[in-house]
Amino acid sequence: MRIQFFGAAGEVTGSCSLVETGQARVLIDMGMHQGDRDAWRRNFEMPPIDPARLDAVLVTHAHIDHVGRLPLLTRAGYRGPIYATSATCELTGIMLRDAGSIQESDADRANARRARMGLPPVAPLFTRDEVEPVLALLRPVDYDHAREVARGISARWTEAGHIIGSASIQLHVGAMGPRPDRRIVFSGDLGPRHMPLLREPEPPHGADLVVLESTYGDRDHRPLESTLDEFGQIIHDTVWARQRVLIPAFAVGRSQQLVYHLGTIVRRGTLPRFPIIVDSPMAAEAFALYKRHAALFDGDAEALFDQGHQPLAIPGLELVRGSERSREFNRIEGAAVIIAASGMCTGGRILHHLRHHLWKRDTHVVIVGFQAAGSLGRQLVDGAQAVRIMGDTVAVRAKIHTLGGFSAHAGRTELLDWANTFRRPDGSWPRFVLNHGEPAPRAALAAALRDRGASVQEPERGDAVVIDERE
Repeated sequence: MRIQFFGAAGEVTGSCSLVETGQARVLIDMGMHQGDRDAWRRNFEMPPIDPARLDAVLVTHAHIDHVGRLPLLTRAGYRGPIYATSATCELTGIMLRDAGSIQESDADRANARRARMGLPPVAPLFTRDEVEPVLALLRPVDYDHAREVARGISARWTEAGHIIGSASIQLHVGAMGPRPDRRIVFSGDLGPRHMPLLREPEPPHGADLVVLESTYGDRDHRPLESTLDEFGQIIHDTVWARQRVLIPAFAVGRSQQLVYHLGTIVRRGTLPRFPIIVDSPMAAEAFALYKRHAALFDGDAEALFDQGHQPLAIPGLELVRGSERSREFNRIEGAAVIIAASGMCTGGRILHHLRHHLWKRDTHVVIVGFQAAGSLGRQLVDGAQAVRIMGDTVAVRAKIHTLGGFSAHAGRTELLDWANTFRRPDGSWPRFVLNHGEPAPRAALAAALRDRGASVQEPERGDAVVIDERE
């Protein structure tokens, strides 16, 4: 039995892991690479996976770096089931349809430029029409219930606390001849403790091997209370100064988190009313989905309901779908908070807002999540004086704020605490394989686990980890 990694190995995006036994082949996630041009080019390279030999695809959650290449898999001929929690199944449709539209629009713009230069056209990564075969294969599963997904393999999804519907997946691989049963856990993306709206991560029970994310393996986040104080001060100062705040945020998860916290600020009653614009058709759909799955919310959100408040409905909030309305916000004067995708500034409507306002000194850009190497968001965090946006060079005169406490990923201590739940009563550990982390954070987390006595591997893209009966 072995696991081979075709993404998120030495990098944060592109999650894709193939589990092979003597009887079955199961794929865990099929995500898009994000970041610089080299990362983008890798999206067009189909991993060496034979779709005809795949028995099932299991999805941890619906962020695009975990589901964004599923259309390539179905285009190549895959027709088997794609298992995920109910909320993830719904979100996958929202995410992929939006991504398909963006791919088509980006290709149209690129081809207009290429035609003027006498160059041949380029194709989008996938089209909106190519999303539908993926959605037809989705099969919802319940949390905490084992489901047979392939011959000799059952899977159980447990709460990961990252976005609505997110899960860790435990595979139970049945005995084959002299080989004993094996339990393999994929953490997926783990959320921090006390994430607004979502329940706490729930580790599966027991493992022989754990594939653990390591996004923030080298550091803890700033305490959320301190982050909220700074965020509240930024909103207070900019609203009274009648200035604009731009927040690049993932349409699913981060946007809902920010609106939840903005609701707390608004309910204090210390500010005049100001517009809060969530400028993303996908985010608008995600808000509706979050409300449909309110049964997954945590106790704090339930308490707000009991007090007569809607956690995701506040005065001044507008969810924008149409592009014409989006363009109007580039012309308005006065205070406004605009939340727009994408979270790493690699596409979507945030690019238009940044192109129009990044060069203005009365603009504030609040970075609230991880920024992959090579992304526009990382350039802003690193203090770039000018950046390229949609073919134009734009000076950076806006004030850039980086608030790490809003991360939807567990910090170093939380990752180690989660890992510690797999330590056996006799003090021994399962083997750990670290993925979904850039080299330095991953190495730091590996060193911490080794200090505790665990065996740790750090595979690169294409590497395979072998599991045998001696473990």
